[in-house]
Amino acid sequence: MNVLHRRARPLPFTGRLFLPLAFLVLAALSTLWALASPLMAVPDEPAHAIKAASVVRGELLGVSGGEQGDRATVQVPGYIASLPAQACHAYDGRITADCAPVVDADDTALTAAETSAGNYNPMYYFLVGWPSLFMSGAPAVYAMRIVSGLIGAAFLAVSLGAAARLRRPRWPVAAAIVSITPMVLFLNGSINPNALEIVTTAALFLNLCVVLENSAALRSVRSNIVLVGVSGAVLANTRSLSLVWLALAVVVPLIMYGWKPMFAILRNRLGIAMTALIGVGCVLGLLWVLQADSLKSLTGRPVDLSRWDAAQIMLDRSFDYVSGYIGYMGWLDTPLPSGVYIFWHAAMGAVLLMGLAAPKRRDRLAVLVLVAAAIALPPILQGQVIAQLGWIWQGRYLLAVIVLLLLACGVAFRTVPFPTGPVARRAGAWLLAGTAAAQLYAFIYVLRRYTVGLEESIRWAGMFKDTAWQPPFTWPVLVTLYALVLAAGAVLAHRALFRPTPDPAAAADADGGSGAENPVASPPANASPAVGLLANSAGTAGRHREPGGEGH
Repeated sequence: MNVLHRRARPLPFTGRLFLPLAFLVLAALSTLWALASPLMAVPDEPAHAIKAASVVRGELLGVSGGEQGDRATVQVPGYIASLPAQACHAYDGRITADCAPVVDADDTALTAAETSAGNYNPMYYFLVGWPSLFMSGAPAVYAMRIVSGLIGAAFLAVSLGAAARLRRPRWPVAAAIVSITPMVLFLNGSINPNALEIVTTAALFLNLCVVLENSAALRSVRSNIVLVGVSGAVLANTRSLSLVWLALAVVVPLIMYGWKPMFAILRNRLGIAMTALIGVGCVLGLLWVLQADSLKSLTGRPVDLSRWDAAQIMLDRSFDYVSGYIGYMGWLDTPLPSGVYIFWHAAMGAVLLMGLAAPKRRDRLAVLVLVAAAIALPPILQGQVIAQLGWIWQGRYLLAVIVLLLLACGVAFRTVPFPTGPVARRAGAWLLAGTAAAQLYAFIYVLRRYTVGLEESIRWAGMFKDTAWQPPFTWPVLVTLYALVLAAGAVLAHRALFRPTPDPAAAADADGGSGAENPVASPPANASPAVGLLANSAGTAGRHREPGGEGH
């Protein structure tokens, strides 16, 4: 078979600047969320900030009583130890952020502090805690948030880059855009390993899809192989359940592309090295969970129910947690406006329908596996701890699987022609404008919650005259910057999805899919008739069956 069939394009279909521009947009959005959210306005952020400050000072575990729910005692600077007081607005959307005391930047002496994350895997905290070594006060905490956001933005950007490098990239890129919900960006601008597990799951899945799709020409996807290894090793060491998300992110692409491409990867030196890296990461992550007994730090109120009864109740509540995938801000005290939920429910439902209606049977099976996981895992996991911890489940706990499901639906639908005509371009512009508007609405609404509160008697106009609290640079500046970045991101996304391109795969999409499913490069104008005949024969063969995949 002509090797041109199997070689990945050297650049994403959107051009050389797509990846750095995507990173800049995502990094800016995450940074603006880090500044807009009051300190400790994200669930469990005080515990994670204290843990990060202790880990970078060499204290990986702290001292704990060893009983279920006992907090670990660690030594951190005084201003870090005082951070729990910043969460005075938690659980009540009517309380503005001005209730928090000033963070004393001069209080740098080491003091004892308690954290419920004491026995969590230290890897994430090593990555984000270092600003506290040479900064102090609120600037140090904001810097830790920004560092976390930049790391998350990098993994999100390489996820988009991988989606753009698939042979038929437009549907996967569209699904990736839908998967970046306001909740993903909100968590990404905080000190919380929940964000890192979400973005590394996405990066592992999409880069593995690129590698499997190009298993006959692995030299052309060496960077994607490295990203598979790095994202997998990092994912394995984020949170206690991350090994489950890792298994799904690996098994689902194998269902889609078959096991044969994996054998080619395991015969490649770099492929072997990255597989070993993931294996080592998994072993280290599992050893930490077992040795540190990470699950013992979870706190809650026991409920007198059997596991089976709790699982049944959780199954009934499945749709109650969907809002947490889109955005349930603060300490579960700030549901977003209905308009934001309606938009994302429609977008996520459309992407899910795409995956369930995908042309290939194995792709539909992969989507169904993730649907089953999204339905079954919360009842199973909650049921296991009901007698010790009570009801602790939150929608964000499953967000890595939901993002993975949306991405898998986009990849499953990749062989369906993507409309690129004038009507589709206009409709796409409106959809992207709606996406940006929904993101902006969520951002402004959260700022309203903390600047003037969500009292029914307080209107939007209060943000212009009666603000009780202001974020760094003031809320009008942050909102203006957020709107400008969203507009830039929407333009970049529209250009990526609808820009005319000489790529054969895009041409096949535009003319209704008449080209080969795995396109080949057109022969040079001065090529001999024999070369043209060979190229055309290879293209005809590509219409019948995708290498390593099923027929339609």
